[in-house]
Order: sequence, then C-alpha cells, then structure tokens
Amino acid sequence: MRGPAIGAPLDTQYEAAIEQCAWADRLGFATVFLGEHHGAEDGYLPSPMVMASAIASRTKQIELHLSALLITMHQPLRLAEDLAVLDLISKGRVTLTAGMGYRPLEFEMFGINIKKRLAIYKETIRVLQTAWRGEPFEFEGRMVTVTPKPYRKAGPKIIMGGSTEASARRSARMGFEFFPGHPDFYEVYVEECRKLGKPEPKPLTRSGPNFLFVTEDPDRDWPILAPHVKYTTNSYAQWATERGVGATTYKPLQTLDDLKASPLFQVVTPDECVDYAKTLGADGQLSFQPLFGGLDPDMSWQSLHLFEKAVVPKLKEEGLL
Repeated sequence: MRGPAIGAPLDTQYEAAIEQCAWADRLGFATVFLGEHHGAEDGYLPSPMVMASAIASRTKQIELHLSALLITMHQPLRLAEDLAVLDLISKGRVTLTAGMGYRPLEFEMFGINIKKRLAIYKETIRVLQTAWRGEPFEFEGRMVTVTPKPYRKAGPKIIMGGSTEASARRSARMGFEFFPGHPDFYEVYVEECRKLGKPEPKPLTRSGPNFLFVTEDPDRDWPILAPHVKYTTNSYAQWATERGVGATTYKPLQTLDDLKASPLFQVVTPDECVDYAKTLGADGQLSFQPLFGGLDPDMSWQSLHLFEKAVVPKLKEEGLL
C-alpha cells in the first residue's frame, strides 16, 4: 500500500486491495499479510488493523497476518483492545508478527526513545497476553481490565519477528515462533531452540518470490513493471541502512537486467509459474504483492485473473493445491 509519484492513487489501491483479498479468499488463498510503517513519504500503510477489519468484513477464511505490527508504536492497552475486537470481527483469524521497529523517524514521530525499544517491546507482549485473559491486572502501578475478550481464549497468535541474530535467539528464549526478515536468521533460531532443549521448530516455509506477476508476455510487461519494482526494492534497501544491524532480502538495483536477474522478482508465463511452483514443493508457498510499488490495479488484476484461469488448474493437477 504505497503511493509513490509513479503509482496509482492510494484510494484506488485500497479499494482494489480489499477486492483482491475477497477474490483470494474465494480462491482458497491461505493468508493476507499487512505491514506497518509511519510517516513514509509514499503513504505506506500505517494502520494495518483498520485495513484488516475491512478485509475481514469481506472474507470468511483467509488468515489476517499483521506482519510486522510495530507494537512499540502503540499504547499497549489500546492495542490489546483493538486486536481483541479485530479477532472477534474475523472470528479468530488474526495473527501478528510482533515487530520492534527500526526507523528512527518513526520513534521520533511518536516521542518514543529508540534506545528503550527492546524493553517496550517485551513489556507490550506481556501486556497483550495478560490483557486478553479478561481479568484485572496491574499496569503501570494501577489495576486495569481490558474488554472485550478476544474470539480465541488466548487471543490472536503472536509470532516474534526480527532481522538480526539477537532477535532469533530472543524468540527461542521467550518461547515464540519466529518470522525472520531474512531466512538466514531462522537457522539461528532453530539452533538456539536446540541449545535450550526446546522442541524442534517446524521448518521455515519455502517462500516464493517477493513479487510474482503472471503474464502471457513477460518481455512486453517487464518495462511497465520495472519502475514499480525498482522503486520498492530500492526503498526497502535504503530503509535497511537505518537499522544499523541485520539484513534484508531487498537490495538496491538499477537496471532492467538487474531486476530480471533477481530471484525475488518473477515475471513469468502461466507454464513458467507452474514450473516455479514445483521447485518450491508441496510445502512451499507462492506469494503475490499485486499492487507492488503502486502498480496500476487494472494491470495487477490481469495477472491475478490469468493465474486463476491458467495456473490454478495445473497446480491442482500437480497435487500442489
């Protein structure tokens, strides 16, 4: 949900995104991921819970995964309330990857000391888990009760996110599943679980590209898609430099050939899409970001409808759906 100068207007993107989630739900997609950032020049989605509520009202089965939800940017009690209501609206379809945040701009915007983010992060997770019990508890020296209770007894599922070795080890120590910003850190998480004598984590799902576009003519469409792909990868790569530590899958790229050569971006024919899916195996996942970099919704719909018409039937034949 980004509106750079080259992109489609944000109001049309939001309308399209909700419709595309309804389409995905009918088709049997498993999950919609919603990110969060604040103060971005391109209008990057700052309110994933509001967006998820709109999507929940139009869907029945698809999981609503807030990834990452920057919990350090939220007042903990209010966050617990909003997530409980979202869990009720969706009948228990909410999962959140709890993110700590890394952009100094965002901490400055909300008047939060970035040096205290780890302590705030841990405390917010504690408050969420405690609040969703629906019982009185102590918060900042006073007794409070958060209502209503969420749809699920324990509340929305919390996964810990991160893009450093420290975050991987922390997730293992605190007993949470881990969703890494870069797949290399998952092995750190697994190894830490082993050291602690905890159950072996399930393997990290083998993910497909960050951007998948299905077309009858990749050579025709790549030049149209390239500015949006380039904008997005370079923007994330620039933001990553603000982190200081850790890693991201996005790298700065400049030419069309650079974009085509990156495995993160797949612009493929229907048959090539099926072949690609086979390489991921039965436990892999194909992910779309249909409005990548503010891509024209009409063009994104062309890709999705072609996927439905020419790829899904073959994936079923191959036993991959």
